[in-house]
Amino acid sequence: MTIKEGDTFPQVQLKYIPFDTADPNACKSPQVLDTKKDFAGKKVVVVGVPGAFSPTCSIQHLPAYVTKIKELKAKGVDLVVCVSGNDFFVMSAWGKSENVKDNIIMAGDANGELGRATGLTLDLAKMGMGSVRLTRFAAIVDNGKVTHLAVEPDPTDVTVTGADNILSAL
Repeated sequence: MTIKEGDTFPQVQLKYIPFDTADPNACKSPQVLDTKKDFAGKKVVVVGVPGAFSPTCSIQHLPAYVTKIKELKAKGVDLVVCVSGNDFFVMSAWGKSENVKDNIIMAGDANGELGRATGLTLDLAKMGMGSVRLTRFAAIVDNGKVTHLAVEPDPTDVTVTGADNILSAL
C-alpha cells in the first residue's frame, strides 16, 4: 500500500554520514535517522530518488534543493532529507560532489526499507540498477504526518517533485 497525504510517515531507520564543516574530507561514522523520533515536532521535506549520481537526479533534481535551501528554511522547513536506494557511503560522496554540505541529510535506503514501508518503489532491474529502488517523489512531513506528497509519473523526469513545486506547497 502506498502512503498518501494525511498518513503518518512510516518509521524506518536510515543511515547517513554527517558532513563535517571543519574537515569536509573526514570519514565520519554513520549516524541513524529515525523517521519517527527525528521527524517529531519538525517540518521535513523528504526527497526520494532512484539513484545517486544518476543523470536526472544529479542534473535536474538535487541541485535545485541545494540552491533553494534558504527558501525552504524560510518557509519553516527544519530538515531536508534526500534518500536513495544507495548505501550511506555513496550518498555521502554524492552529497559532497553536489556541495550539499550540512544543509541536506543524504540518507541511504540500501535495504529498501523506506521503499517498502511507503510503497514508493520502482523496479529498475532491466536497467541494471536493482529490483527495489525508490521512485522519484517529494513529501512534506509535518510532525510525522504527510501533508503533501508528489510522485513523478515518469521517474526519468522532474516535474512535480522539484524544489519549486515543494516551495509552492509549503
